[in-house]
Amino acid sequence: MQMPQPNQHNGPMAGHVHRRRVFTPPLAATGVLVIGDWFKDDLPDLLWPALVLAEQGNGAIRNFVAWQKAVQDALSEHDETAFVAESLDGRLTNLARLAIKIPSAAAVVSEQADDHGLLSAGVRGVLTSYPYMPVPWLTGDVEVHVPEQADIELVRRALLEALSDGHREALMKCFRTWSTVQSGTFSSDQQTIDLLKTYPDEAESRSQADTVIRSQWGAHKGMLTVEDPNYFDESIRWARVFWGANSMTSQCVRKREAESETTPTPASDGSAWNETHVAESEAAVATAPPQASPDPDSEPDARDDRPAVVDDVGAGATPAPPDGAHLRQLTMDLLSSFVEALETAPARLHDKERQEVVSGLVSRAGRDLIAVLTAPDLWCMEHGAHIVRMLVETKIYLHWMAQQDPAIYREFQEYGAGKAKLYARIADEVPAEARTPGYQEAMDEFERLSHNDGIIDYRVVDTRDTFAQGKSIRSMADETGLLDFYRQAYSQASGVAHSEWWSIETHAMERCLNVLHGLHLIPSLSLSLGGNVQLATAWVNQFYSLVRTAFRILDTEERAVSSAFSWLEESETGDSLISHPTS
Repeated sequence: MQMPQPNQHNGPMAGHVHRRRVFTPPLAATGVLVIGDWFKDDLPDLLWPALVLAEQGNGAIRNFVAWQKAVQDALSEHDETAFVAESLDGRLTNLARLAIKIPSAAAVVSEQADDHGLLSAGVRGVLTSYPYMPVPWLTGDVEVHVPEQADIELVRRALLEALSDGHREALMKCFRTWSTVQSGTFSSDQQTIDLLKTYPDEAESRSQADTVIRSQWGAHKGMLTVEDPNYFDESIRWARVFWGANSMTSQCVRKREAESETTPTPASDGSAWNETHVAESEAAVATAPPQASPDPDSEPDARDDRPAVVDDVGAGATPAPPDGAHLRQLTMDLLSSFVEALETAPARLHDKERQEVVSGLVSRAGRDLIAVLTAPDLWCMEHGAHIVRMLVETKIYLHWMAQQDPAIYREFQEYGAGKAKLYARIADEVPAEARTPGYQEAMDEFERLSHNDGIIDYRVVDTRDTFAQGKSIRSMADETGLLDFYRQAYSQASGVAHSEWWSIETHAMERCLNVLHGLHLIPSLSLSLGGNVQLATAWVNQFYSLVRTAFRILDTEERAVSSAFSWLEESETGDSLISHPTS
């Protein structure tokens, strides 16, 4: 395998392989890197040893090793030494393969498991609670039953310990190594052999050995997948059954439901998060009922346990914080003074497009901001991203158009008028019987906004992405020296507005704390905490910056500006505000 060399040498993506508009880390660019999820895909297949170790502790591994040897000896007459050894790696689906190739192996495996204490009543209870278990003969083909609370608790503990304990994970992944060593088919370098000779007894080298075992296990799985892409199909089918069954026998658990039981510590890395998740899960799953079977006779409104949407501070709307209560009135005053300054200063009414467009953009920004400042719930990135996006976009538009030929302002208006014509035509496609009262009035308004002639159709419809012959807003930002502003503010806000997955995950989802559900994400019912005064103040300051920019572009008479804004105390820069207006 040849590692591609990075060809991106500057910027935030330096060190990546750049092909067209895609930046790939060198290892991922090889095309052979596969990121697996052993907990989701493989642990269900290792459920039997996971249950035994959870019930009896790590010492039970010796019983499994002895069981492997006993089964190998009993099946030695079949001359399938290597196949038998590979089949005793702890996977249920490999035991199924073994019984298909050597039918008598089923009885041997089951009897030896009983003899070595690996099929207790608790383990049998869990294994027989899952439908379509790969080796039903392991427990004597007992009929599948609804899991009891004890069954759920045992499988929960098995999953939790396998997830949180790297040594437990390594012990289960060492099954193949021990089996092939006993059969004489194991092969590795001398350093690894020396390391594993005293495993797991020697505490000093145990951590290193755990790491080697886990990496070997992953490499071996990768090799099997390359040799036969369908090798683990049965394992994946069983994993789907396993997690699907768990979804029916226990409910999702949210963080807020577990907080009364445990107070998680903020995590700064993966391992810390894992410890936090484990602690929360231990307390959380106990609250989940064993059976999630709704009563068909019950009325939906009679449910008192249904999920409910709440915010982080209570059931009511977020009140305006005392230090931010003035922001809405301040913005209204700014907008009013902006309009006053324009209307009391001399204006170029013959070439009116520039003033119309500039004042329209600033007015629209102010109106949007005033509406959002009315509701402090929106003073956060999740619900206020459109404000960030609108403010940045307006700033870039103003600066870019100011550098173009003045005809750009008329082009801006005509582009919008063409879109109004298009929307009117699209609206007219709705059948008459489907139109609600007032629909025709809305169509007529679009027709009016197209500024087209009723007899001569002259309005051009430009469907390119922007009014600037399709030029992107990023290109406009680049041409006006605002590229960093675009990258640092607009891009992230657009990610929220366009529902990029990172935004959905951080704002609208949370990790289910029921480990039986495989660490899946579930919709969060806790609303984002609004009332971020610092963020809202930044919006107002940015709006004031737009006002000052508009005055510079329009060359508005300074006397009119000073008179309209005499109530406001300005900072040294002239483009930002102090916290409160002067009295």
